[in-house]
Amino acid sequence: MFAFAFALAFHTLAAVIWVGGMFFAHLALRPAVAALPPAERLALWRRVLPRFFAWVWASIAVLLASGYGVLLLGYRGGLGGGGIHIDIMQATGSLMMVLFAYLFFAPWQAFKRAMAASELAEAIGALARIRLIVTINLALGLFTAAIGSTGALWAY
Repeated sequence: MFAFAFALAFHTLAAVIWVGGMFFAHLALRPAVAALPPAERLALWRRVLPRFFAWVWASIAVLLASGYGVLLLGYRGGLGGGGIHIDIMQATGSLMMVLFAYLFFAPWQAFKRAMAASELAEAIGALARIRLIVTINLALGLFTAAIGSTGALWAY
C-alpha cells in the first residue's frame, strides 16, 4: 500500500508542476511581460523556457513511471484494471506529451535559432507557435487533472 501511495503522490506532484507551470507562464508571466520591448521580452522567454522545459521533461518521466506504477500497484487487474477515467487520463496525457515533444523539437528549436541569429520576427513567430501549443496543453492538462481527481467517484 505504501508503494501505491508513493506512486500516486509523485504522479500528482508531477502533474501539478507541469500544468501549474503552464498556467503561470500563460496567464501570469505572459501578460506581465507583454509591455516589454520585443527584444527584451524574447530574451526573457529565452532564459525562462529552458528551465521550465527541463521540469516538463522530468514531469513526463515521473508521470509515466508513477502512472503505470499506480496501475500495477493499486488497481486489481494491473494495466487494464482502472476505470474509464484512467483511460481518459492516458489518452489526454499521451496527447499532451506528443504536443510537448513537437513544441520542444520544432518551434522551440526554431525560436532558439532565430534568437541566436537576432532574427526577431522569426523568433516572434516561433514563440506564437509555442504559445498556441501551451494553450492547448493547458486546457488538456486542466481537463485531465479534473478527470484524475474526480474519476474514482464516478461510480457513486
